[in-house]
Amino acid sequence: MNDEPHVLVVDDDAEIRDLLSRFLKRNGYRVMAVRDGTAMAEAIACWNFDLVVLDIMLPGEDGLSLCRAIRGRSKVPVIMLSAMGDETDRIVGLEVGADDYIAKPFNPRELLARIRAVLRRGAWSTPEPVQADGTILHFAGCALDLGRRTLTKAGGEVVHLTGGEFDLLLALAQRPHRVLSREQLLDLAKGRGAQPFDRSIDAQVSRLRRKIESDPNNPILIKTVRGGGYLFAEAVT
Repeated sequence: MNDEPHVLVVDDDAEIRDLLSRFLKRNGYRVMAVRDGTAMAEAIACWNFDLVVLDIMLPGEDGLSLCRAIRGRSKVPVIMLSAMGDETDRIVGLEVGADDYIAKPFNPRELLARIRAVLRRGAWSTPEPVQADGTILHFAGCALDLGRRTLTKAGGEVVHLTGGEFDLLLALAQRPHRVLSREQLLDLAKGRGAQPFDRSIDAQVSRLRRKIESDPNNPILIKTVRGGGYLFAEAVT
């Protein structure tokens, strides 16, 4: 899968690089991690990134200078990391073009929330799903009517879905063949009011499967991806 946002982590602390790489990958991101500005420049020359997490204190050229250089040739969002919680340091980071700033030590969950917020503001490369009245998504003989907020099966049977179930199915059907983490689904289906790491998404998927799958115990529409989340396996038109 190459639909996930691609994040570049630049930090000279190997433990932080490893921690963030594993954590972000578990939450639906592709990650490359490097230790300094030279490696960062090489990575940016070879790959397209959707966001850069950049430490200020680096060997050689510091993060502020690197952020300024990035901003001079790219609009890729940058979140600065700093061991200094000084307000002046934060202001300078924002002045050189950073989109957000977080002081060390930080909770990876907070950084994840910042990344998601910055990507939302930056209209990450995936086009906004069409939500217009009258739009109907077709899959596996079913019709999902966005305007009426109804699901109709092949034989004409209307499936009763709660508001949450409809939003969850819509989030999956608008992104077929793409692994979505629980956090991504919560954000897409519930918006910013969702509580992070809410495991109720599993229960909601289970209820939805009972309503739309021929065999809920062997689902063919909504697949579970071990360690990743869920994937809508049908083609959608």
